[in-house]
Amino acid sequence: MKKPILSLLTFFAASSLSITSCQTPPEVNQEDVTRIITTLASDEMEGRMIFTPGIEKASQFIQEEFKKAGLEYLEGMDSYNQQFNIYSITPGNAIISVDGKVVEPQNFLTMSSAENLEWPELEGVTVHTVAASDNFQSKYGEISRMSGKNLVLVDPAHKDFFGRIKNFTLRANRATEVNNNDATVMVLTNNTAIKSLNVKIENTVKAQSLSNVTGKITGNRENEIVLFGAHYDHLGIREGMEGDNLFNGANDDASGTTAVITLAKYFAAMGKKPERTIVFVAFTAEESGGYGSRHFSEQLNPDEIVAMFNIEMIGKGAKEGPNTAWITGFEKSSFGKLLQDAVEGTEYTFYPDPYPTQNLFYRSDNATLARLGVPAHSISTTQIDIDQDYHKASDEVSTLDMAHMTNTIKAIAKAAEGMISVAQTPTRVDPTGLR
Repeated sequence: MKKPILSLLTFFAASSLSITSCQTPPEVNQEDVTRIITTLASDEMEGRMIFTPGIEKASQFIQEEFKKAGLEYLEGMDSYNQQFNIYSITPGNAIISVDGKVVEPQNFLTMSSAENLEWPELEGVTVHTVAASDNFQSKYGEISRMSGKNLVLVDPAHKDFFGRIKNFTLRANRATEVNNNDATVMVLTNNTAIKSLNVKIENTVKAQSLSNVTGKITGNRENEIVLFGAHYDHLGIREGMEGDNLFNGANDDASGTTAVITLAKYFAAMGKKPERTIVFVAFTAEESGGYGSRHFSEQLNPDEIVAMFNIEMIGKGAKEGPNTAWITGFEKSSFGKLLQDAVEGTEYTFYPDPYPTQNLFYRSDNATLARLGVPAHSISTTQIDIDQDYHKASDEVSTLDMAHMTNTIKAIAKAAEGMISVAQTPTRVDPTGLR
């Protein structure tokens, strides 16, 4: 016999997540959802670009909302503000000598997060080669992720691509730490059997401050964590652009941040300690390289994170119609299947990411934790292949469906119940092969 289709309101009225008979069940309120996202995506927030007053205003607003919800601070913190530094590294003087001969500047490039680097000899340096017949573009991906001291000898047949990389490396880059031990030096040369090497590099390093916003509800199992996250930064103001040059980022990702705030209030209002600890985080700098999630991942033991709900762009209806949302990396753990089971019989449906060629699993803050084995997946509803407002100044609250967004937050809350109560535990992601 087919189960009846129940509304999410019915589920919330009879939630299994420890609401006692003398309490009024908490609710996800569309009016409050609208208030939160309208504030986050307002012109006052100036597009929430990192290192601007706008993102500081957004951070303060999120902290105030966490305080209203009554969230606790994370272990070892005295506020919701998880501040950290990243470093802007501007290339400076560099002299490279191979076999006693100084290499012309156009024939070498350096990739490092070092302030000062000096290799007086080949000892301790790993030498790699890129032959004329090699696919340099493919090998470059591997090269850019190498650690330690590396010298890459590139055949002149790849001169054009080498030049493009060099132009890119001449710009200031960002790093999470200053590291004088790891560096890659690439030299355009026919010589693949060098006998001596001398490298001297001087860069200019500037510390820059960023901050995530974090809070938690401690559960009976303090070291078993269900995590809800979204990034609150966006693209800011584009100077010199004609017309509307303020990128409000309503769907991307004020919608996800609104969900995190709303879920924090919802679970905090339950009135009873959850079984598993629930952590809420608004990440910074997703648009600029995922620095917020990278820092956050280093503050917790990833083995203690049972699941991560990364919420991205839920302000518009999905491809499969109303009351549906899709999950990235569906095949990489049982997370998605458990969410499907949790809302079975309701009006809501979760399904696998319909845009696999866009590699969305790797393009948001979930990827950092997934690479550490956490069942970390993004939940979204936007038709990313045809959306006209993605990364445009037109991404404003007026383009969003508040009823749809509110219902999606309700569905996420319902779907997370089993993981919070220990009734469900998703399988871990196998980090092997994750890019």
